[in-house]
Amino acid sequence: MEFLPQDYQAPKANSGYMKIQDGENKIRILSRPILGWEDWQEKKPLRYHMDEKPAKPYDPAKPIRHFWAFIVWNYNEQEIQILEITQATIRKSLEALCKDSDWGAPYFYDIKITKKGEMTTTEYSINPIPHRPIDPTIILAFKEKPCQLHALFDAKDPFSPDHKYYTPLQIELEHKKEASNAA
Repeated sequence: MEFLPQDYQAPKANSGYMKIQDGENKIRILSRPILGWEDWQEKKPLRYHMDEKPAKPYDPAKPIRHFWAFIVWNYNEQEIQILEITQATIRKSLEALCKDSDWGAPYFYDIKITKKGEMTTTEYSINPIPHRPIDPTIILAFKEKPCQLHALFDAKDPFSPDHKYYTPLQIELEHKKEASNAA
């Protein structure tokens, strides 16, 4: 006699934040990044704009780190999430792709971030996937889960329905810009 069904899997906690897992993490970047500095106080992040870097961290054992945060479609979780990146290897790889005329801004292609190792031996690799249109279900999911990235600087919930404005879907802005340039 069984206690649980053989195919039972515990439900995953629904998080608005993406954590890069071991192995392959496939994403589509949906917004422009916010850039800044991150410090920690009592296990809570404190985020500062680029021109507001604190002189010293709250905890001398944890240095203040530069971060990028943007909205992504996390293919592994099949949901809209915020991805915050402090790892220089990931940032440099994304920056190189953006500057490469064959790739350009990452709104037009998916990206695979592969994580191997643990703690000080963790390595990340970035692989772009050839350009293809964004799936309409991702656009719909983005619109159904509005996010205000700048709320991170105020330690507020970016997914709160109380914001007056939300971070736009960048690919729509890019298409509007292309259409106006063509006219």
